Amino acid sequence: MAVLYPSLEDLKVDQAIQTATARGLMVAPVSGNNLGVRRAEIKPGVREIHLCKDERGKTGLRLQPIDQGLFVQLVQANSPAALVGLRFGDQILQIDGHDCAGWSKDKAHRAVKKASAEKIVMVVRDRPFQRTVTTHRDSTGHLGFVIKKGKVCSVVKGSSAARNGLLTNHYLCEVNGQNVIGMKDKEITEVLAATGQVVTLTIIPTVIYEHMVRRLSPTLLQHTMDRSIPDV
Repeated sequence: MAVLYPSLEDLKVDQAIQTATARGLMVAPVSGNNLGVRRAEIKPGVREIHLCKDERGKTGLRLQPIDQGLFVQLVQANSPAALVGLRFGDQILQIDGHDCAGWSKDKAHRAVKKASAEKIVMVVRDRPFQRTVTTHRDSTGHLGFVIKKGKVCSVVKGSSAARNGLLTNHYLCEVNGQNVIGMKDKEITEVLAATGQVVTLTIIPTVIYEHMVRRLSPTLLQHTMDRSIPDV
């Protein structure tokens, strides 16, 4: 069983951070407006997108109902859905002028299948179940958390991750706006290692995540999910 807040000594967290925290001098660093923050931004309000189908009549989109709402379950790489910027967890409010509240998965997919190949108009809300946490590396390069099978299983007391509000029992969805869902822990670690001093994580509660990916095979998530870096 994972330990919540393992000792700083065990995970070699920067001594300077420990000292500053003990003196009451350290607060969560200001996140600023770095590139990762902008790529991961969850914007308020709703937006309209125009989606088309590819030569096979596919959009590259899978949908999942939760609490009477309709959400993006999977966006396939290089698909029309990926090209218009849809992301895992986006809420679909309307399809071609029809409200989607209360729709089943089958009804949603039928609506998309019957829609025009040239233009499907959707009204979308950005990832309402997700939030972002911006963390800063210490002098040894640590961010202050541990993942297991894509889920945050422990957070180091006094670390940047703890001070900025990262919680256990949440899955990582994005690193600096890049989707990491379905990746193996080694692959996620490599993505994290390639980032700079400041890293923005997009996370989702476990209970929501597990409902979102229900009946999707791990292979499908790992090999077909869009992992392009968002334009800003």
